[in-house]
Amino acid sequence: MNDVNKLYKLWLEKTRDDDEIYSELISIKDAPSEILDRFYKNLEFGTAGLRGVLGSGTNRMNTYTVNQTTQGLADYLNSGFTSPSVAIAYDSRINSDVFAKSAACVLAANGIKVFIYPELVPTPMLSFAVRRLSCSSGIVITASHNPSEYNGYKCYDPEGYQMTDDAAEKTYEFIQKVDIFEGVKTVPFDTALADGMIEYIMPELNEEFYEKVLSCQINKGICESAGLKLVYTPLNGAGNKPVREVLRRIGQLDVAVVPEQELPDGRFPTSPYPNPEIRQTFERALIVAEKTGADLLLATDPDCDRVGIAVKDGGDYTLMSGNEVGALLTEYVMSRKSADGTLPDKPLVIKSFVTTELVTEITKKYGGETKNLLTGFKYIGELITELESKGESDRFIAGMEESYGYLFGIHARDKDAVVASMLITEMAAYYKTTGKTLIDVMNALYDEYGIYLNTVLSFGFEGASGMKKMKGLMDGLRAAPPSDIGGLKVLAVSDYSTGKTTDTATEEKTPIDLPKSNVLRYSLPDKSEVIVRPSGTEPKIKIYITAVSGGRDGAEELSEKIGAGIKKTMNID
Repeated sequence: MNDVNKLYKLWLEKTRDDDEIYSELISIKDAPSEILDRFYKNLEFGTAGLRGVLGSGTNRMNTYTVNQTTQGLADYLNSGFTSPSVAIAYDSRINSDVFAKSAACVLAANGIKVFIYPELVPTPMLSFAVRRLSCSSGIVITASHNPSEYNGYKCYDPEGYQMTDDAAEKTYEFIQKVDIFEGVKTVPFDTALADGMIEYIMPELNEEFYEKVLSCQINKGICESAGLKLVYTPLNGAGNKPVREVLRRIGQLDVAVVPEQELPDGRFPTSPYPNPEIRQTFERALIVAEKTGADLLLATDPDCDRVGIAVKDGGDYTLMSGNEVGALLTEYVMSRKSADGTLPDKPLVIKSFVTTELVTEITKKYGGETKNLLTGFKYIGELITELESKGESDRFIAGMEESYGYLFGIHARDKDAVVASMLITEMAAYYKTTGKTLIDVMNALYDEYGIYLNTVLSFGFEGASGMKKMKGLMDGLRAAPPSDIGGLKVLAVSDYSTGKTTDTATEEKTPIDLPKSNVLRYSLPDKSEVIVRPSGTEPKIKIYITAVSGGRDGAEELSEKIGAGIKKTMNID
């Protein structure tokens, strides 16, 4: 743990000319717990980059922590690349543009060429730019779907996916050597712009991105005649222009945009938790939908890499889960490609291992293969790159995570809510021409394969004590593995930190062919299971429950039983 009081005094001394930071520090001078929370540790840099609350201190997102991180990144790039360059993007969050320009100034001062977007853009456009401009790395300033008090800093590999473990560890080693006040080089933005060390990304690159997205259409022209009525909300984020432009180009002209959520606003005043996984996010869109009679609602998160949907269901609207949307898209894309003869040999769907196995069953029907990877879209991007290097990129059908992240096409190496919004809209339009809603199609899939009910329980642990609590819970599960969960026998335990799956009956151990990770998986009878995983981006433990049953009532009852059982096992509420 850091020497909190010493750091607090140092920051008071060094930030006297920074009114915002200094004022905050003065305001907490008689609040030891507030000082502790800001200085007990440094923001951790990992494969998800940085993420934290905005404010003063080493455990906060501010220009000092951003610049320290960028100096470390610059040192890493200069040590391993000849004439390195970096692409930078940002979303609508508070200070995202400030942090992006500050990072550009540090890179330029270290002799690294910077390509920066002149306005906010979706994260997948940054992934595209890194590859298109042959950059050594990329940075996007965003905290995805976190509340407004958060911001973050994601770093990318030259192939356009987020840094994997090895590159992140090396970068972190350089960051740790940088004195946050004295060790950072910087240059004025306008000076670097005039010198050509910083260059704005031109609109032509946006056009190339749109063309790549549009090439992923399955049924061209279907939206022009289907009569689909759509409501869209960018949740005051980066999706507004790109998503609407792509929808316009595919002929989806009946689009009502939620007015108070249309323009960029990092305060997210009408959606304090801008996460398309939760119904509250759709409240304003539902008001618009009721007025227009919309068939479909789309909501993209602030950096537009995730998209959630709600579907008209009789007189109400049903919010569909990320797993359900993933299953629907898999069925739609593979069935239509199969019908028109464009489905490749050995089609491949890549998904996170916490994403529903219903996708696997659907893929099998079309002669395809599913590859399960650790949570983190970087692993999906890495595998797509491997396929491309082998000349097998045509096998790639989709990449997906249960948390509303999808990728179609190989233009990006990160989840892309622009292309996903396009295909969801196209899919809904196609099924409308057959007299079906997406609810109808989902129910047909459940009739065919059984109910796969996926539930995510999330438990927050804020501050220094919270991190200790999270570690204790995971250690406790490993020290005393449960023999049953909610009365269901545990058939096998997979510990991804050791890379071993243990059969509880025979104690036979088999290897897990994935990188080590702090995750525990409990296999239960009839394909049901529980996965326990600390979040990589938030101070939370997430519990993923899969309850498989022949009917909805049975699946819901089973899910509740499993959920109560794992909470009792872990002693959390």
